[in-house]
Formats: sequence, C-alpha cells, structure tokens
Amino acid sequence: MSTRLLIVEDDENLRETLADFLELEDFIVEQAATVAEAKPILESATIDLAVLDIMLPDGDGYELSQWIRNQSIETRILMLTARGLEKDVVEGFESGADDYVSKPYRSKELLMRIKALLRRPVAVVETNTIEINGRTVDWRSMTAKYNDDELHLTSRAFSILKLLLEHKNEVLSREAILDACWGKDVYVDNRTIDNFISNLKKQFDLTHDNSYYIKSVRGVGYCLMNERKNT
Repeated sequence: MSTRLLIVEDDENLRETLADFLELEDFIVEQAATVAEAKPILESATIDLAVLDIMLPDGDGYELSQWIRNQSIETRILMLTARGLEKDVVEGFESGADDYVSKPYRSKELLMRIKALLRRPVAVVETNTIEINGRTVDWRSMTAKYNDDELHLTSRAFSILKLLLEHKNEVLSREAILDACWGKDVYVDNRTIDNFISNLKKQFDLTHDNSYYIKSVRGVGYCLMNERKNT
C-alpha cells in the first residue's frame, strides 16, 4: 500500500515543488493551502504523515498540530517552516509535532527525515487527561495536579513527560530526548536532561513502588515503565 502524505503550505510554488519531489519518491501526496482545506483531508483520508507550515492564512501549524492530536487522528507530524528559533521549535513539539525542519532545507535530508518518521509508531495521546501515580495531567491546559494542589512544571518538562509516555516501556537515549524536546542541532548538556528527569521523578513519584516509574539505563538514557502493581 502506498504511503500518503499531506503538505499544508500556502506558498503554491513551494508546495508544488515539494509535492513533485515526493511523488517522484513514490508517495501519494495531498495538498492544502489553509487549515480549513487541511482538516477535511485529515478527517476523511488516511494520512501517514502531515508536513505543516506554521504561518497559514487562516491559522497556524501549531494550532493544526494540536487539533490533530486532540482529534486522535493517527498521523505523524513534521513542521517545515522558516521559523527556526528555539522557542518556535519548542512550541512545535509541544503542539504535538514529531519532527521540526527549518527552511531552507535540503531535499535529500528532508526525505530521510520523512522516511525515518514513517518507521516510527504514530504518537497519539488518546485523551486530554491522564493519571500518573495519582497525579492528573491535562494536556490541553498544560497543568498537573496532585490532591488539588498544582504541580509546577515548565513547558519543557511537559514535553519530556509527553515524550516518555508516548514511548513508555521503550528506552529513549538522551540524544533522542534532546532532539525531540529541544530540537536538532541545539546543544544542551546531558546534565540538564538528567535534572529534568530527576524533577519529574520527584513530582510524579516515579519510583519502582508505583505503576509508573522511570528506569535509568546506564550510558543510554531513560525508560518510563508502566506496570500493574500488586495490592
């Protein structure tokens, strides 16, 4: 079965050029110039990967990405945009994107990114809320509570927690966490990631005594385990 992609880009020349390139690589390519055009395609067709521009005439790629995740539409999301500042990259991942590529881009590198994403399982948070060891996380409002007391998490901490949940029982390297939550080619000391993980463990009591716990894999990274505990 052929792989179906959706390009959401308001610049017709850029959209057509990318579509032609991807069709030569044997992908079926759907196109949309606006959020309004993209939504019916996403709802009615199986799209394996959506390539989203951020700046669109009737909204932006962040909103569309968040809408896709809230609708539990099973597609991978790649942001392709001229906005390459760190805060833009972070916002892209927080909205639910799986990867983020800045313009101008190299066609072959973009193709490799797309193929790599297609090998990964689709990341979908099925509900807006989840309970983790008695703490309630609301993804839509980006809040977390324990016994009605709010837990103070940064947007980066939410991104890391979401990534770990989407890949629960799977070991993630520090490099994978860095690429997903800070962006590729961004230098962050490994100790920074370790500190975020340490804080999450404390706030959510992610120890072996609970159903959710974080396992450290020496020299590799971290794994969020989810097991039923005997009561």
